[in-house]
Amino acid sequence: MNDAVARTAPATADAAHDLLHRIWGYTAFRGPQADIIAAVTAGHDCLVLMPTGGGKSICYQLPALLRPGLGIVVSPLIALMQDQVAALRQVGVAAAYLNSSQTSAERAAVLRQIDAGALDLLYVAPERLLQEDTLEFLAAQPTALIAIDEAHCVSAWGHDFREDYLALDRLRDRFPGVPRMALTATADPRTREDIVARLALDEPARFVEGFDRPNIRYTVESKRDPRAQLERFLAARRGESGIVYCLARRSVDATAAWLVERGFDALPYHAGLDAHVRAANQARFLRDDAVVMVATIAFGMGIDKPDVRFVAHLDLPKSMEAYYQETGRAGRDGAPADAWMIYGLQDVVRLSQMAAQSQADERHKRIEQEKLHALLGWCEITRCRRAALLGYFGESHPGNCGNCDVCLDPPATWDGTEAAQKVLSCVYRTGQRFGAGHVIDVLRGTETDKVRQHGHARLSTWGIGSDMPVDRWRSIIRQLLVQDYLVADAERFGALRLTPASRALLRGECTLELREEAGRPQRRKAERTGTAPDADTALWEALRARRKTLAEEQGVPPYVIFHDATLLELARRRPRNAAELLQVPGIGNAKLERYGAIFLEVIRLGSE
Repeated sequence: MNDAVARTAPATADAAHDLLHRIWGYTAFRGPQADIIAAVTAGHDCLVLMPTGGGKSICYQLPALLRPGLGIVVSPLIALMQDQVAALRQVGVAAAYLNSSQTSAERAAVLRQIDAGALDLLYVAPERLLQEDTLEFLAAQPTALIAIDEAHCVSAWGHDFREDYLALDRLRDRFPGVPRMALTATADPRTREDIVARLALDEPARFVEGFDRPNIRYTVESKRDPRAQLERFLAARRGESGIVYCLARRSVDATAAWLVERGFDALPYHAGLDAHVRAANQARFLRDDAVVMVATIAFGMGIDKPDVRFVAHLDLPKSMEAYYQETGRAGRDGAPADAWMIYGLQDVVRLSQMAAQSQADERHKRIEQEKLHALLGWCEITRCRRAALLGYFGESHPGNCGNCDVCLDPPATWDGTEAAQKVLSCVYRTGQRFGAGHVIDVLRGTETDKVRQHGHARLSTWGIGSDMPVDRWRSIIRQLLVQDYLVADAERFGALRLTPASRALLRGECTLELREEAGRPQRRKAERTGTAPDADTALWEALRARRKTLAEEQGVPPYVIFHDATLLELARRRPRNAAELLQVPGIGNAKLERYGAIFLEVIRLGSE
């Protein structure tokens, strides 16, 4: 076993701090990490909620070294396993994975390492772990702990339910006395309780770290001309890594091709692509500095790339949980990042139809609709987005965050009572059988074949809205849907119907304030590249170039060698020897031995 990871017994806080410094190169734990590590090292089950980039991995990797036996990590994604194992090996930890990407000979070699007690951590997918031969083999080994990553996948209340996770409660009986950890970045209170129950955790210690990601700027715009809006958003972000999410595979392919035409290094990713193409595109995204990945939600879970500078949504996600999880892939390094989204009336109708037509039972259809409704309400909000987003997860925030579009450019509101009454009357008089497009045509007095076919030019609501443009009527209808005055009937192709709440509005018994379309928010003044004013730009680029060469030689992403934050500290501090290198966050003993002389030489040349 590597001396750098020799286990210390009994496990103490001093031993944990010593490992943190010697292996990972950090002098202090972040947030509740120390308490989580103490709890699991003492043998307690744990439920851990920590935002993306908050340091969840240390919470199970370090105690797996402190406790005797093998640490087993349940992970749903091959790419995540590979990245985590590569990063652990870089710091001198004996780690491996078992998954379908390996040959039978490679899997057999890993099993021999386990049998010989030569591994500290094993990453395994739930479906492989639960195979009887795998369970029988691992249950016979000394086991330090079992960490279940992306634990929200076990909950049907969550946004990414996976059936394979349901049987993980068997681990309680097959590994008696072994502490189990459930870890996730996203779970509302109901989902947390479901995780504890479905995994059969024994009176777990609960750690819920704040959900706030203050470095992420949240911006939502109404969808008018998606490509023009996206191009405007990306104009100042050339040379940065980012993700653009689309709902449909066809949109992914078309958007990626269009971005390439506009000079961006863009790649598509969705389940319809050949597996080798998907793997190659993901590898390029992880290893290159300026790739824009255009993807469906099939891409992203477990992506450890720290320097993703933006996540853009061209279509609405399905829930606040999904949105938070997806946008959380931006700015893991703590540097400024953007979460930008456009959405329109058609998104509302389409997602409502998808929820209504799903194969789930009525209870879960209702849950899906509730989650979608919560996200829609957040999109149209007129107060601090960050406060509302955190409030959804049960966390308070004073508001006025100064880093969302609402705080930077507060939207105006207007008395939309009369306009709303016109819409509701028109929906009623056209028989509650038509979608928004036809209702707007009638309101604006636009003669179409459908209007003539149904004689709607004879209605009293014909042309009563000719004073307002189509986009404004779409905004009004969208807000009426969000505020429950209208529903889009999924069984009738999105036909608008009145709700009981609409009666009081039609009778003038209440008024309605509507949101004006927000203007574009101010640009962030801080540096967007991650460099700092006191860092030598030439040295910074030289350090990045050397890191990239090393990463290509080893076939790993550059951030596995060193994170940008570590390179920035090297550029700032200009260490002259090994002792000074060890004072740089992110450089432990193994990386000092492996890379110390290489980067000291880059710094020396950059100082001449």
